[in-house]
Amino acid sequence: MSGVLMAGLALPAAGAIGLTAKGTAEGFDDVPDDFRTPPLTQATQIFDARGGLIAKVYERDRTVIPADQMSPFMRYAQVDIEDARFYEHGAVDLKGILRAVSKNAESGTASQGASTLTQQYVKNVNVEKAGDDQAAVLEAQRKTLGRKIQELKVAIKLEEELSKDQILTNYLNITYYGNGAYGVEAASQRYFGKSNKDLTVAEAATLAGLVQNPSQYDPKLHPQAAQNRRDVVIGKMLESKHITADQAKEAKAAPLGLNYREPQNGCITAKAGMGFFCDYVRRVVKQDPAFGRSAEERKKVWDTGGLNIQTTLDPDKQTAAQTAASGNVRVTDSVSAAVSMVEPGTGKILAMAQTRPYGLLKEKNQTVVNLNADAAMGGGNGFQPGSTFKPVVAAAALEAGLPATQEYPSENRIEYPTMKTCEGTWKNTDRPKATVPNESASEKGPYQLKEAMALSVNTYFVQMEQEIGLCAVKQMANKLGITARASGKPLEEVPAMALGVEEMSPLTMANVYATFAAQGTRCDPVAINRITTVDGRDVPVPAGHCEKAFSETTARALNTILNGVTEKNGTGAALSLEGDRQIAGKTGTSDRKRAAWFNGYTPQLATAVWLGGPDGGVEMRNLSINGKYRTEVFGADGPGPIWRDAMNQALRGTPKQSLPMADIPDPAPRTDPNSTATGTPPATTPAGPQH
Repeated sequence: MSGVLMAGLALPAAGAIGLTAKGTAEGFDDVPDDFRTPPLTQATQIFDARGGLIAKVYERDRTVIPADQMSPFMRYAQVDIEDARFYEHGAVDLKGILRAVSKNAESGTASQGASTLTQQYVKNVNVEKAGDDQAAVLEAQRKTLGRKIQELKVAIKLEEELSKDQILTNYLNITYYGNGAYGVEAASQRYFGKSNKDLTVAEAATLAGLVQNPSQYDPKLHPQAAQNRRDVVIGKMLESKHITADQAKEAKAAPLGLNYREPQNGCITAKAGMGFFCDYVRRVVKQDPAFGRSAEERKKVWDTGGLNIQTTLDPDKQTAAQTAASGNVRVTDSVSAAVSMVEPGTGKILAMAQTRPYGLLKEKNQTVVNLNADAAMGGGNGFQPGSTFKPVVAAAALEAGLPATQEYPSENRIEYPTMKTCEGTWKNTDRPKATVPNESASEKGPYQLKEAMALSVNTYFVQMEQEIGLCAVKQMANKLGITARASGKPLEEVPAMALGVEEMSPLTMANVYATFAAQGTRCDPVAINRITTVDGRDVPVPAGHCEKAFSETTARALNTILNGVTEKNGTGAALSLEGDRQIAGKTGTSDRKRAAWFNGYTPQLATAVWLGGPDGGVEMRNLSINGKYRTEVFGADGPGPIWRDAMNQALRGTPKQSLPMADIPDPAPRTDPNSTATGTPPATTPAGPQH
């Protein structure tokens, strides 16, 4: 009969045989660590670089706290209502069993159980371990003799290894209190908007009363039932002499006093404009080998949570980027803008903004596609960078030994010439042969590199590409971090590569220009500075990897060449910054005006701005942007003002710094009557990526 009682009170007497069988003693010496210190699923908090909370994400909203952070009233209340003799009995409460048997016999039902708080804790651990596996959850909750025996075996051994206070603390951290709140800290924040240590007697009693049936006693939906249950708990606390009669009277007279806070979970709750960066951080944890060898291991790290993630996001620069994007492009416009900011020399992502807000409501122009990132990191397939890719060709040429004064005929239109690739030779086999034009009929050389970059002369860079070979361009792109297209597809060695026909993400291009600013040192993009667990332990994070992509001699030449784009008659001449800060950059417009860019930098900040249709299908001609009608859009007058506004605000109050420059003489005065002097931005758009 004792076996039946211990197994759960309502089972057939024949089941008692199970407790006397030899096999039931097996396992008493081995209590898994999961029961001593269970790896509880907790909330993870993501912070910006200054400690501001970006978002709270979790599979289960729980914050594990030690005993000294719990209200004494909470501990008393939970014991008094669930297991008043908890500190007097072992894992099994024989008096409780006999009392329950008597009650059940009188009622003819199994209405009262006799599981101790320790046994309940063991069952909760089994449910927690089951996670989202519903079949495993149901198995952990099954009221069978075998299940009861297994729980009892663990409970007995657990009481030998842990103190009663330790078991109670673990129990209070694991238990479900309804409305998505697991553990007493999350429950305190959910219902009362305060830490558990600050709860009153009445508030602690309200929470303790929820455990038996969180739905039935939900104080939000059923306030009277919750208050009645609370008063029962207060009576038990008085009976156990854990509070005085005056305290009990005062607590029962108090209103429920809810300060209910709806669950705030996921990147959807991130601060305005930061949802995409939040999602980027999530993908870093789930994809980087630093967090586990396999995808399954990394998913477990994220799902288990309990992390405080300090990111690289600079709140001031994020505000600058978001304000500039939203101030120049409306969320209802047919086009969108994206802005990525990267710190030269470290690879730290300082800002990630776009005009379309993070969310699932298409009718509000929301999206979960991160227009700043590659597809693998939550983005789309990227966008043609147009002429912003030309500096990559220039870097390859300078590293190959060509002088910064290199000159080419740069005819107004040429056939794509035969070029060497890493694997062989590219030949123009089209019939008629494919050609590349310059932006306007007046653009014809000869040109030297500095002038060709300022005017973004297409034929010049195709001729440069022919001389150094496509393989050199691809290898330089790889050194700059462009190892594939944004979609993940490999780069193709084709002559149009120089004109930016292979889709890239703004973050990738911002990091390329950060390499220019850092004198040729390329760093992998970094989103996480540090991660600690809730108990203060450090978690290894991806190590920032930096390496030299090209020489400082090349870097100085590039600074000078790209600075020329923003001066005099360059395509970006209208984009000067406050205080005459020295800048360098490049405009870009893709085929059929489907994307426009301006990527530029100062010594301390590199920023890439893209403008176009979110799905790449909007031709930016004869359309309205931010309430202004535009006949067509170029890199300088579309994304350019966004870049200027973002950089001005981001750099305001910081010291001015100069870019290391090279002495590149200007070309001699032209003698060819058919060639053109430096001109103004063109007014027509032939096929192919342009300025």
